[in-house]
Amino acid sequence: MKVAVISDIHGNMQALEAVMKDINNRGCEKIFVLGDYAMAGPEPVQAVQYFMDKQIDNSYTMIQGNTDLMIADYSENTYDMLKENAPIMAEALRNDSELLYDSEKIFLKNLPTQLEIELDGIKILLTHGSPRRNNEDILPTTPIEEIEKMLENVSADVVLCGHTHLPCGFQTSSKKTVVNVGSIGRPFTPEPKSCYLTIDILDGKCVFEHHFVEYDKNMASEILRKRRFFGADKLADMLLNPKERHF
Repeated sequence: MKVAVISDIHGNMQALEAVMKDINNRGCEKIFVLGDYAMAGPEPVQAVQYFMDKQIDNSYTMIQGNTDLMIADYSENTYDMLKENAPIMAEALRNDSELLYDSEKIFLKNLPTQLEIELDGIKILLTHGSPRRNNEDILPTTPIEEIEKMLENVSADVVLCGHTHLPCGFQTSSKKTVVNVGSIGRPFTPEPKSCYLTIDILDGKCVFEHHFVEYDKNMASEILRKRRFFGADKLADMLLNPKERHF
């Protein structure tokens, strides 16, 4: 069985369409989606609607990202707290919340925060940030000792995550595999191509591979720029030349 794992779409329909074409070409039978569907991207409404339509498709399994809950439960108090450290993201959050309909917010709110799935005898845990928190970073530079602590109460053989937009992988002393699948919609790699993961599962064994997909970054950047909330231009520039993770 071949499984595709995607995360952190962030409203980037140009990236999503390019990645889905690549996934289909590879013959993936299942698609796991690890959250952050809309926040601070070019087309948040269209992205959420795309995945809402997939609820009836048994090949899709979807969980919630940390920004999905922020949008669904938006309040001015949330805005004020976020603005202290990330003013542009606060403006994006407010604008996203204004754009999305109640039905779309309910969809985001009701997504599970984690799921454990068993395929061919392999237990796979789907998370957004880490098994401990949906906003905890798993980065290429995270010490393996810290990864081990995150897995203390995890029985799954494989842990899949996103959130940091930086693909990486770890093999622990307890023979657990942790893979950050990267980001489709806001890649922070030096060459900002969309990134996702495939898993080939056969006879109780897994082969993991990250894939990097080119998409029309210029179009996505221009659409985001036209949203015109404070900082939209900087977020649009990040799609072309990512320099830092947060504003």
